Amino acid sequence: MSGNPSPGVLYVLVCGSSMARDVGILVGLAQSEGWEVCVITTPDGRKFVDVDMLQAMTGHPVRSDYKSPGDPDVLPEATAMIVAPATVNTVNKWAAGITDTLVLGLLVEAYGYGVPIAVVPYTNKVMALHPALHESLGKLRDWGVHVLYGEDVCRLGLPGQTDRYRPTFPWRRALQAVSNPMAAAASRVEPGAVS
Repeated sequence: MSGNPSPGVLYVLVCGSSMARDVGILVGLAQSEGWEVCVITTPDGRKFVDVDMLQAMTGHPVRSDYKSPGDPDVLPEATAMIVAPATVNTVNKWAAGITDTLVLGLLVEAYGYGVPIAVVPYTNKVMALHPALHESLGKLRDWGVHVLYGEDVCRLGLPGQTDRYRPTFPWRRALQAVSNPMAAAASRVEPGAVS
């Protein structure tokens, strides 16, 4: 980077989805912009990622569980967060204020701290039809979260057929949402029907 100050510490929060296998793309993009990156996964998200590779890339442990009381924090404080991919389960629990995973605890706290957050929900077409998902995404938008969702962001497949859309997952667009919040706000995707 040419003398520009670092944008800060980016938490990449990962849920259990086949899209999570490619989260190293987001880590690399963010690092090329000068971000210090930390990866945190849900317990199911951890099953999809290459923990050793991500720890080598970031220089930080990949956390999935709350620390024990009295243990020191091992990660620096977040300047921004990206939740990608975000499952229906995590989106709905987040909107309800449930903190039963480390990822959810960080997201609920981030609201209180005013940390910019972008989320890229990803599921299959059938689960995407459930009204609770759209209600939850509406809440997140109302709270100032940059929600990147819809067929023009990333297409959804039928159950068992979502892997075909991995190459089109919007990693760069998620990073832009937290790197340039004003531009991201102007280009937010509004809720719409999933085709």
